[in-house]
Amino acid sequence: MLSGSTRVAAPVVVALAAATLGLTACGGGGGPGFVPAPTYTIGGALSGLAAGQQVVLADNGADLLTLSADGAFTFKTPIAAHSAYSVTVATQPAGQTCAVANASASSVMANVTSVAVTCDGLPRFAYVVNNGDNTVSQYSIDATGALVPLGVAVSGSAPQSVAVDPSGRYAYVPNLNDNTVSQYTIAAGGALAPMTAATVAAGSGPRAVAIDPAGSYAYVLNSLDRTISQYSIGLDGTLTPLAPATIATGNQPWGITIDAAGRYAYVGNQQDNTLAQYAIGSDGTLAPLNPPTTGSGQAPSGIAVDPAGLYAYAANLKDNTVSQYTVGMGGELAPQSPATVATGVQPVYIAVHPSGGNAYVANYAAAGAGTISQFTVGVSGSLAPMSAATVAAGKGPAWIAIDRAGHFAYVANSGDNTVSQFAIGADGSLTPLSAPTVATGTKPFAIAIVN
Repeated sequence: MLSGSTRVAAPVVVALAAATLGLTACGGGGGPGFVPAPTYTIGGALSGLAAGQQVVLADNGADLLTLSADGAFTFKTPIAAHSAYSVTVATQPAGQTCAVANASASSVMANVTSVAVTCDGLPRFAYVVNNGDNTVSQYSIDATGALVPLGVAVSGSAPQSVAVDPSGRYAYVPNLNDNTVSQYTIAAGGALAPMTAATVAAGSGPRAVAIDPAGSYAYVLNSLDRTISQYSIGLDGTLTPLAPATIATGNQPWGITIDAAGRYAYVGNQQDNTLAQYAIGSDGTLAPLNPPTTGSGQAPSGIAVDPAGLYAYAANLKDNTVSQYTVGMGGELAPQSPATVATGVQPVYIAVHPSGGNAYVANYAAAGAGTISQFTVGVSGSLAPMSAATVAAGKGPAWIAIDRAGHFAYVANSGDNTVSQFAIGADGSLTPLSAPTVATGTKPFAIAIVN
């Protein structure tokens, strides 16, 4: 019986050996003569990504690739011949929108290098008013955040500030000495062109201008006659006085801001040490709240409201503080506890980061070097100095502008005719760009950004 079992098993062994030889002869198992199926890489180029940001791409919904700088890219996983690819944006960078061109194809038979990912949302232009020579310096903004001079535009006498409408099509400049507001259209390349009526009349001593978030109304502080001129903005950008054309405010109004929802306006009155507070009506006219003012520190100047409309801040020029407030349901300001926080010398302007997480104060310091105080904003809206409480600016910093995505900050330095330019880190800290300053005209007072 045992020998019979052996005779039955022998053909099975022979058959297996033959099958193995057959596979080897056909090139199976990766042996001699095996030719792997071809695969192809998928890639392209990224452009327009802001410094310090990241975008995450996906190929066919699975192969993820994180990019943190412009340039060529290639996905890690190749695809088989005759397969398809489809590139999408899995995670957009903060404050930007990236789009994909040449995003997909089928039956691929070569390496792909034509996928183009373009990110927008970066600031495009900047404008600086020069009080000392009656001009507006114009700049384009490159991908690193640096200002590139475009030339100058002529303004009225002693321009004080500048504001750009939310669409980025129009700009407005109050002129202190001739009681006018210059009005400009913004060309595709960023150059300012005077409108057909190059100026519109304001009150006495116009100083600051603010535009509501919808781009429908403009408000100009008149420092000498203690009024606010109020205008509608036409479809062509021209200003037309509302009825009434002005509304009263306090003594020597200096700064004005409007909350992000366009419901309330706040004005710093330097001689009164008060903030005037207004509701904005459906027709754009201002109406005092109840109470019409609230107290501040000494000589409130720049004012800012956080993006959520929950907190407000005023830089107090003469006591080196920032007053901090909670915004009530009806827009009225209530002092926080503590009511103020210390700054550098002669704080003249304050800006809040678009995220609401940080605030920055320009310390004019007429007798010394100017600085920027940098704060974090707590859960209750209170300001706390960052570990580096200040960063150096030029001489006489007077105004701060932050781009809409919160990547860059620019400071107009009236004492040395420059703009300091900074990158904003993930923690909100300011770091000078490789070219820390750019030249302006004489006595730059303010700066505005077009996104």
